[in-house]
Amino acid sequence: MANTLLMPKATAVWLVDNTALSFDQIAQFCSLHPLEVKAIADGESALGIKGMDPIITGQLTREEIARGEKDINHRLKLSEPKVRVPESKRKGPRYTPLSKRQDRPNAILWLVRNHPELKDAQISRLVGTTKSTIEQIRNRTHWNAANLVPMDPVTLGLCSQIDLDLEVQRASRGREQPQPVAGDTLLPASLTERLTPESGRPRDEDEELDADAVFAKLSALKSKDAEEEDEE
Repeated sequence: MANTLLMPKATAVWLVDNTALSFDQIAQFCSLHPLEVKAIADGESALGIKGMDPIITGQLTREEIARGEKDINHRLKLSEPKVRVPESKRKGPRYTPLSKRQDRPNAILWLVRNHPELKDAQISRLVGTTKSTIEQIRNRTHWNAANLVPMDPVTLGLCSQIDLDLEVQRASRGREQPQPVAGDTLLPASLTERLTPESGRPRDEDEELDADAVFAKLSALKSKDAEEEDEE
């Protein structure tokens, strides 16, 4: 990987202010246009940007600057970094240790049986396998299908519980939720509270109990009971 200059515009600001390098030399070193470097020198560009000393950061030496100041045709060279930053690894299939690869078909069988909603690509991400292997295990055409035993990939150490839960959640997100069957659900409380015992129909929200009518009915019942006792 080729070395790249850190904060090129801030470096250009410092070189403009602290060296006698030409605009073309600074532009070439900082990967800028010469007119942009001229605008920095005229105070029309990079306003508010604090210059960064490339000597302190180890990207340029004083000797290299001196060579450029003496020879206008000299092209500044970036210094070799003292510390190498490793390149980030590209994303690829999950690596499975050799000692655990023999358990991978068992884990695939467990996922196929216990989580049929998972797609082949998701199973591949979880245990680091190929779609053809998943298809063979799913169709029982794998060369060792008769000896496979479903085993939890988390227990086997092929994936984490968090990764498994995440894939299951993703697979279930697009599935339709079962609708409740009519007649199997309870009525809302707002309706059951308004049912009248006589008719079983909802009472009008505006209907209110008449206290006098209730007491009158109770009195009539008591009088009727008294009359029946007298007759006996």
